[in-house]
Amino acid sequence: MFDEAAAAVEGALAAGASYADARVMVRRTRHLRAENEVVEELSQGESAGVGVRALVGSSWGFYATPELTTAAARRAGETAAAIARASAQVPGPPLTMADAPVAVDHYETPCVEDPLRVSLAEQADLLVDVTRLLSATDGVALARASMGFFETRKWFVSSHGHRISQRLVESGCYMDATAVGETETQRRSYPQSFGQWQTGGYEIIRGFDLPAHAPRIAEEAVALLSAPECPAGVTDLVLESSQVALQIHESVGHATELDRILGWEAAFAGTSFLDLSTLGSFRYGSELMNITADATLVGALGTFGYDDEGTPAQAVPIVHEGTWVGVLSGRTSAAIAGLTSGGMMRADGYNRLPMVRMTNVALLPGDSSLEEMVADTADGIHMATNRSWSIDDRRLNFQFGCEIAWEIKDGRLGRMLRNPTYTGITPHFWGSLDRVGNRDEWRLWGVPNCGKGQPMQIGHTGHPAPPARFRNVRVGVR
Repeated sequence: MFDEAAAAVEGALAAGASYADARVMVRRTRHLRAENEVVEELSQGESAGVGVRALVGSSWGFYATPELTTAAARRAGETAAAIARASAQVPGPPLTMADAPVAVDHYETPCVEDPLRVSLAEQADLLVDVTRLLSATDGVALARASMGFFETRKWFVSSHGHRISQRLVESGCYMDATAVGETETQRRSYPQSFGQWQTGGYEIIRGFDLPAHAPRIAEEAVALLSAPECPAGVTDLVLESSQVALQIHESVGHATELDRILGWEAAFAGTSFLDLSTLGSFRYGSELMNITADATLVGALGTFGYDDEGTPAQAVPIVHEGTWVGVLSGRTSAAIAGLTSGGMMRADGYNRLPMVRMTNVALLPGDSSLEEMVADTADGIHMATNRSWSIDDRRLNFQFGCEIAWEIKDGRLGRMLRNPTYTGITPHFWGSLDRVGNRDEWRLWGVPNCGKGQPMQIGHTGHPAPPARFRNVRVGVR
């Protein structure tokens, strides 16, 4: 496929582009879903094509085609240059690209067991068995389980000399139990509420051992029907690690995307409350808050070898001891801000432009543990597993709901609570962080459904996180 990518670049340069890059992508997918012991969905798909960017003056042009021949690829490059030339008739400010090392390389996701070679029968049988185990608990009205896989192959060529191939394998799974009462409907899910995804093969699914956790999940869903409502007030809040992961995603990851900060990404999901002039000085949170965007973590969902501009995967500090120190960026946005590219430009298909996306935006582990946090809390609430989220278009004011909670009294977990919620303002909330779990409780959580852009692209992002405690948080908001 390097021949097709090279032909697209050559076509763009011959048509007058000063820079061009092309990306051939071939993606295979599989998804299975079972409900109440019946396989309700089985889908497999494949997409393939080449997309090419061309730069004329300060204007980009982009064109894509599913026809993978050198002639069609060359025409795509010529068309991309023509689009850029038309855009250049209304020029913007001068555009440069931050330097990126020219690489000729190949990268593959470590994968023990190719998930697309595991039989459909074995995968379907597992999901049916899981829903049977969930349904065995009286009171469960709906039992669901699913799994899915992506295999993405990329060939990238640029006029700067890049020639990079990659094979990325992503696997995920999910189950939930829904209990219906007279006035309440409650759900419990595992491993997290929108499925847990990582880079790797079918060993990821085996490792989460859905059958072993099914009885507990079902019992908790039924127990929530009669649990007392989460009280309203201000209290100490202990979050389990998957909820910390979503908190990172919404209030740190999106807020530190440089295209949002520059105002480029505004229409779909807003901009950011951050001001680039305060980079290096703005107090984002407490001294225990250390965030990195690390695309090199083996097994995490936002891991790869190179982004879709050919920039190598790297670890970028975002918040250091509570101070905002870094952004998520690509070659163009970084150049405008006077920074080096963080290698965060990715597209969700051959026919989409790369944009700034989160990699593995992680809260680094501390020296505490969930058990110690609870033992050190006189009065508080422990919440687990996201149920809902809402945040304003500047990533500042937020409210989250969780599936389940337990009260904490005198250092011990007490009654189960239903419909728990909490709210806050981003820097105030992170400023109240006073306990961070250790590396033994650090988990490589993944978000497989991050929407951004118009037309919308779905990004796969990672958020390694430990449990954490926050002081004086408003909870029970209705």
